[in-house]
Amino acid sequence: MSELHQLEKSLLLALKDGKKTRLSKLLKKTKLPYASIARASVWLSSKGYVKLEDVKRSFIQLDSDGKKILKKGLPERILVEAVLKHGGRTLLDIVPTLTEMRKDEINIALGWGRRKGWLIFSRENGKMFIIIKEKPKKGIDEQLIEQLSKGSMTLDSLTSQQLLGLNVLMKRPKIICQTEDVDRFITLTKVGRTIAKQVKEVGEEISQLTPELIKSGKWREIRFRKYDIKAPVAKIWAGKKQPYLRFLDDMKQKLVSLGFIEMVGSTVEFMFFNCDALYMPQDHPAREIHDIYYLKSPSYGNLSSYTTLINNVKATHENGWKTNSKGWGYPFSLEATRRLILRSQGTALSARMLVDERLEIPGKYFSIARCYRPDVIDRTHLTEFNHVEGIVLGADLTFKDLLGILKMFALETAGADKVRFKPDYFPFTEPSVELSAYKADSGWLEFGGAGMFRPEVTLPLGINVPVIAWGLGIDRIFMMKAGIRDIRDIFSRDLNWLRRQRVI
Repeated sequence: MSELHQLEKSLLLALKDGKKTRLSKLLKKTKLPYASIARASVWLSSKGYVKLEDVKRSFIQLDSDGKKILKKGLPERILVEAVLKHGGRTLLDIVPTLTEMRKDEINIALGWGRRKGWLIFSRENGKMFIIIKEKPKKGIDEQLIEQLSKGSMTLDSLTSQQLLGLNVLMKRPKIICQTEDVDRFITLTKVGRTIAKQVKEVGEEISQLTPELIKSGKWREIRFRKYDIKAPVAKIWAGKKQPYLRFLDDMKQKLVSLGFIEMVGSTVEFMFFNCDALYMPQDHPAREIHDIYYLKSPSYGNLSSYTTLINNVKATHENGWKTNSKGWGYPFSLEATRRLILRSQGTALSARMLVDERLEIPGKYFSIARCYRPDVIDRTHLTEFNHVEGIVLGADLTFKDLLGILKMFALETAGADKVRFKPDYFPFTEPSVELSAYKADSGWLEFGGAGMFRPEVTLPLGINVPVIAWGLGIDRIFMMKAGIRDIRDIFSRDLNWLRRQRVI
C-alpha cells in the first residue's frame, strides 16, 4: 500500500462496494474537493485499478445572433416582408432603403432568400429586380429558433424535423451554439477490488518538510509521502507552425521545385483584370453585388498604361476582334472596366501575368491568392478563401496535359484516393473541366475548375500559344489532407484543436 497516495486510498475506500459511480457523487463520501477526486481517479486508472468512462451529452442553445433573430426574425424574412409591402417587386439598388439592415445583412438575406426559393432575381433593361410572389411559410429553422427560446435542448432529444432545422442553422455563424457536458464515471477493476480490500485507513502524510516540523521535532512522528516517479504528469504541447500555413508553404515549395514561378498581385483589383480580360461579359451575373465586393472609395482606378490592351479586349467583347469569334455583341463600357473591387478569383493574377514583361514562353506560373466573395458561410464556404491558381504556356500543350496536372494536385497534395472530371463552363476557357476528388473519410469534394484559355482571352493580350489554366480551392484541398469536415476549423483560434493537429 505504500505506493498509493492518500487521495488514492480515500477514493478506493469510497469505491469498495464495487458499483459504477459518478465522480461528482463521491464528494460526500470522501469529503475531498472534486479536483482532488479527479486527480486521484486518473492516477488509479494509470495503474489499472479503476476504469474511467466519460459520457458526453451535447446541448444546443441560441447564440448572440440567434437571440436577436428571435426578436426581429431572420434577415431573409425581414427582406421578404419588406419587399412584399413594396408590392412584391423592387429594384435591388433600393433594398437598403426598405429595411434597417446593414449591407452585410442584406447580402446574407439575398443569398439565403434565393437558396430557400423565397425570391428570384430578374434582369430587365440592364437593371436587377427582386421578385417575391407570396409570403413564405415558417421554415424548420425558424421553428427551431422559437423552440430554443424556452431553453437549451439536448441533441439526442431532437426530432428528425428539428435535426433538419439544426443542419440549416449550423451553416450560419452565431445563431446556434453547441456545448458538451461530460459526466465521468468510475468503476473498480478486478485488480482494483483486491487492492481496495487491503486499504484499512488513509492516515496522514506530509509532502513537504517545514522549519516548524524540524524545530518542534514532530518530523520524527509523521509519515512522509513517497515520491512516485511513474505518476502521470500534464502534457506539454511543443510549439509548431499553424498547420494550414505550413501546408501552404509546402505547396509553394512543391510547385517551385516543379519549375513554376510564383505570381503575386494586389488584393484590390481592376474589373478589367478580374473579369473583362477573361472574356466575362459586363452583364454577367457573377459581377453582381452578391458575388463581388466593390470598393466604396476610391471606386475607380487609372488604366491609362493599358490602353492598347483595353481596346483589344473591348473589340473582342463587342464583335470578336481578330479571334474568329462573334464576341458578346454589346457596347463595352470603358468606365466599368476601371471599377475597383476585391479580387474575387485568382485568375486575375493569371491575366496580369500574360501581359507582364517578365513572361516567358514556354513558362509555368502559379499563385496562392486570397480571394473575396460575399457568399453564404457554411461547412464548405467562406466569404474569403484561398485559390491556388496556375497557368502553363507552350506551343505543344494539350487538354490531356491539363488533366495530368489536376490529377497530380488531387492525389499528391490532398492525399485523395481517386479523382473524377466532368465538363464545365467558364467564359474564359474552352474546353473546361471541373475537378472533384474522393477520400474515404471525407467523401467527394469539389476542388475547382480548369480549362484551356480561349483565343478571346489570349489573343487580345498578345499571346499566340496555347495556355492551360486552373483555379482550385486550396482550403478544400487542405480539408481533405487533414481530415477536416468544416472549413471554418482551418482558421480556428481554438488552442485545443490546434494542439491536436498533426504536423503534415
